[in-house]
Amino acid sequence: MPEEVQPDAPQSFEAGLQMLENIVKEMESGDLLLERALELFERGVKLSETCRKQLEAAESRVEILIRRAGEMQPQPFGDPKS
Repeated sequence: MPEEVQPDAPQSFEAGLQMLENIVKEMESGDLLLERALELFERGVKLSETCRKQLEAAESRVEILIRRAGEMQPQPFGDPKS
């Protein structure tokens, strides 16, 4: 059985992704009661939000470092101009 997910617990980005992968695998098994599927979905949404915030924080840190270096202008990730 996959480990219990605690979205409020401090964790690394990588740990959050691993927990999300475990949730997806369990949900894809198809052998879940509706209540368990809803619980997993709710936990997955919370984890994905936590991971998204961690990515945004990392992006901000990279932009600050680039600005401090004065070598480049920060651009959003995925910008087709870069």
